Amino acid sequence: MSKTERIILGIDPGTTIMGFGLIRVVGKRMEFMQLHELQLHKYADHYVKLKHIFERTVQLIETYHPDEIAIEAPFFGKNVQSMLKLGRAQGVAMAAGLSRQVPITEYSPKKIKMAITGNGNASKEQVAKMLQSILSIKELPKNLDSTDGLAAAVCHFYNDGKIATGKSYSGWGAFIKDNQDRIG
Repeated sequence: MSKTERIILGIDPGTTIMGFGLIRVVGKRMEFMQLHELQLHKYADHYVKLKHIFERTVQLIETYHPDEIAIEAPFFGKNVQSMLKLGRAQGVAMAAGLSRQVPITEYSPKKIKMAITGNGNASKEQVAKMLQSILSIKELPKNLDSTDGLAAAVCHFYNDGKIATGKSYSGWGAFIKDNQDRIG
């Protein structure tokens, strides 16, 4: 792959469904590669779900060799337990990328929606329809978790060179240095 060509893996972490999408960037143009989801609702044990998230993320990295990962940051909700589980899912996906030395950038859901639709409060459906138009996707999936993952990748493409828009980590050292408050 030349320097002007790179692959971005976008991930929407979840404990029920993890959505992901891949784009290829050639020069200043992006091409749709694929979008899919990992169904996790069939597993009752939260730790088993985390194991599957880690394994699937590593598998995606080993299959598609992304140059960068864009991941949706958990939003702050009222249910602390849900937030904790979502944060763990995100952390495990990030750990998989970091374990393979793939740089990661984190974007808030609002920032992703704004990058795709121009509206930070857009619905999942609006984001999916805009992605379908931008990337000429023939058919949208039934669940829109995969389009949320794809949206993270497209957001990263649009924010290229403007790292201040998200949190970016190049390895464990950078992550630990930036997250001293999380270390017990």
